[in-house]
Amino acid sequence: MSQKKGRFLIGFLVGIALMWLIGKCSSLGKQEVSETNGWVDYVNPYMGNISHLLVPTYPTIHLPNSMLRVYPERADYTGDKLAGLPIIVTSHRGSSAFNLSPYQGEETGIQPVINYSYDQEKITPYRYQVYLDDTNVEVDYAPSHQSAVYSLTFEKAEPAYLIFNSRNGALQWKEEAVSGYQYVDKKTKVYLYAEIDKQPEKVGVLSDKAILFDTLAIEGKDAALVLAFGKQPKIGIRYGISFISTEQAKKNLAREIHSYNVNTIAQIGRNDWNAALGKIQVEGGSKDDKTVFYTSLYRCYERPVCLSEDGKYYSAFDGKVHEDNGRPFYTDDWIWDTYRATHPLRVLIDNERESDIIHSFLLMAEQMGTNWMPTFPEVTGDSRRMNSNHAVATVIDAWRKGVRGFDLEKAYQAAKAGMEEKTLIPWSAAPAGWLDTFYKEHGYIPALKPGEEETVPHVSKWEKRQPVAVTLGTAYDQWCLSQIAEELGKKEEAAYYLQQSYNYRNLFNPVTKFFHPKDKEGNFIEGVDYRYSGGLGARDYYDENNGYIYRWDVQHNVADLIHLMGGNDEFIMALDSMFDTPLGMSKWSFYSFLPDHTGNVGMFSMANEPSLHIPYLYNYAGQPWKTQKRIRTLLNQWFRNDLMGVPGDEDGGGMSAFVVFSMMGFYPVTPGSPIYNIGSPVFSNVKIDLGNGNVFEIVADKVSNRNKYIQAARLDGTPLNQSWFEHSQIVSGGVLELKMGAKANKEWGLGTSPPSVGLLSE
Repeated sequence: MSQKKGRFLIGFLVGIALMWLIGKCSSLGKQEVSETNGWVDYVNPYMGNISHLLVPTYPTIHLPNSMLRVYPERADYTGDKLAGLPIIVTSHRGSSAFNLSPYQGEETGIQPVINYSYDQEKITPYRYQVYLDDTNVEVDYAPSHQSAVYSLTFEKAEPAYLIFNSRNGALQWKEEAVSGYQYVDKKTKVYLYAEIDKQPEKVGVLSDKAILFDTLAIEGKDAALVLAFGKQPKIGIRYGISFISTEQAKKNLAREIHSYNVNTIAQIGRNDWNAALGKIQVEGGSKDDKTVFYTSLYRCYERPVCLSEDGKYYSAFDGKVHEDNGRPFYTDDWIWDTYRATHPLRVLIDNERESDIIHSFLLMAEQMGTNWMPTFPEVTGDSRRMNSNHAVATVIDAWRKGVRGFDLEKAYQAAKAGMEEKTLIPWSAAPAGWLDTFYKEHGYIPALKPGEEETVPHVSKWEKRQPVAVTLGTAYDQWCLSQIAEELGKKEEAAYYLQQSYNYRNLFNPVTKFFHPKDKEGNFIEGVDYRYSGGLGARDYYDENNGYIYRWDVQHNVADLIHLMGGNDEFIMALDSMFDTPLGMSKWSFYSFLPDHTGNVGMFSMANEPSLHIPYLYNYAGQPWKTQKRIRTLLNQWFRNDLMGVPGDEDGGGMSAFVVFSMMGFYPVTPGSPIYNIGSPVFSNVKIDLGNGNVFEIVADKVSNRNKYIQAARLDGTPLNQSWFEHSQIVSGGVLELKMGAKANKEWGLGTSPPSVGLLSE
């Protein structure tokens, strides 16, 4: 028996054993998934692939939170051409690192990356199949965590070629394998090791459009290695990737894939997805409802990604390889988006992973040399995008909900340093400067007057100061920091940061009842229109959204916001007004300067994360029935099982987690406070696996599209007449029973309002 055949047989048997073992994973209750019916079958990776305006979703093929992920590389969903076949996407929204191009025809037609016409594309989270119709090649692909396998079927009776491309790196043929690297940025490389199940007749490199056969290595821009096979009806490729080395990529491949059988790897991936998605099981609703739900849940597993490889990981935060000491290292997490609902969702269904993610944040802070908590950790390091320092919210939210797998003192020091020592200027990693000193002394970020030139270093000409957004976001972060200090027994610091958490008040305009930019002299900027002012993205004052959205950006203290607005009636009127206020101009005019502010219902924007908690605020002012009505309306209007079924930038689970929570019937308005607001469930039954055998169940009697209003509720058999419950009430399991009806019961939920900090002690 040849060595390759022996490895194939061993790999096949190992694969079958793995399939059997993973298939033994149990699911909740009596519902079980099978080879023909599983939770993953509801996932539609194409949902949202055509955007309403900005960035669409991508039909990503990957395993949950895994380092390897790919999607078809094309201009957009409607693009007619594929740019080769993908090897790895190193960042959310990124292009493929390395490309594979199968080819038949004259050698003069070979290019570093071949653009293909295609048809018959089929994508699931664990498999990619497509027909390259102008070259008559069938493609079948399945990923593992750090490796993958391709099967290529050539229909033409002509010599076959494979072209491997590195856009900026090196490739070589050595010891019957392709290996190499590609720079992701100036310091971060991704490595490739690929094996082929057929021996090529000759190997060469592409140089100046000519193939130099017998030259086995090439380096530089668009480095391309060409393998010529002669007539072959089918070729299998399996490869590993690594951020550590080519040798590690080879080990990753050897550990995960032992054959060229796509079916085997796809079945293992399918089982992984059914285990992950099966942590929440729903009954009732339509098939489209289940598709929207499980597709949204699938999106929540796209980031962050695990970079641990055999107990080691590469960290771009210091450019070194580290031992992981038995704990996986995660990165690629856009925290400004994900702290709101994605992290709280993970606390519920995968709290051990959430613990490892926060632990990874602390390692990043140390490795950067500043001990500043990261804000936008990516594979290439912390990009410091957006504004504020919301990782502090993930820390206190997890801790308050019982997650203990990280050092709270270290987290406090890193979060505090990130706020005190790093500048609050958006998209900047500079040390604190004049704007930060001003904030500490005056309690707000000053805005420039119309026509006033920027003189503060490090303020981006594009991103601006975002003074209202930064002030409100920092006030919330300081509240989170005060809560960590309280948990650690740091009474004085807890009191100090709690006082600072009221800084939003410094920009509240008592006349207009909006948060209004002030200049450095303490005067409100004149002539501000809360719909339109602030330039592109409203960044002169806000960020990506207008003043109508930031009017509600006080997640930690809704009670005080109600007080500032004049009480419940005025608060409700202001909420209603937001949903009723028209754009006041054509859509193309409005979106020309507020392109993120899509998914409009009046001035409300369903398309951007700062809006997500707003529909739940009716619960705080005595009209929870309006939350129930609004949530169901928004879900029906903006989240659908179709190509435009996501209203705005999904941001790696940032928006999808809102859908998951809201369809289940509750939502974490204030990360850091272990409280959930009740909305209106879509399904008649939801079972959430909380781990350790604990299951939280939501039963919605007679729920339907029409019956969306709560008539009565019971939590673990006890009548519930408030529109919220505590995490501690469900962490050991339990049942929330909701009796639903077609007309609002305006008396339900009027017991105690959801907790928040409350009024400022004078």
